[in-house]
Amino acid sequence: QLQLVESGGGSVQAGGSLRLSCAASRSIFSIYDMGWYRQAPGKQRELVAKIASGGTIYADSVKGRFTISRDNAKNTVDLQMNSLKPEDTAVYYCNVYYPVGVNVWGKGTLVTVSS
Repeated sequence: QLQLVESGGGSVQAGGSLRLSCAASRSIFSIYDMGWYRQAPGKQRELVAKIASGGTIYADSVKGRFTISRDNAKNTVDLQMNSLKPEDTAVYYCNVYYPVGVNVWGKGTLVTVSS
């Protein structure tokens, strides 16, 4: 069974940067979506960015600040987060989506941005 392990969360001041990494326990076909979602307290989980078969997709709120990258050889997907804002505070989850309709999630990593 596929497992996803996130790392790189932490606390940072507004304007700072963090890099999140997600390692998969086995190979992921390049055509399968890999990405990052986040959930802030009292809010629904939302897409941050993903690498899909057709390219990359970003939430409007992070465009120009966050960059997603994927290394299929290492089975990893990273999220470089720059110019962080307090509203970016959330638990960030790594995700793999299988076309049969199955989502696999990591346990999440907390990002806290203080003003």
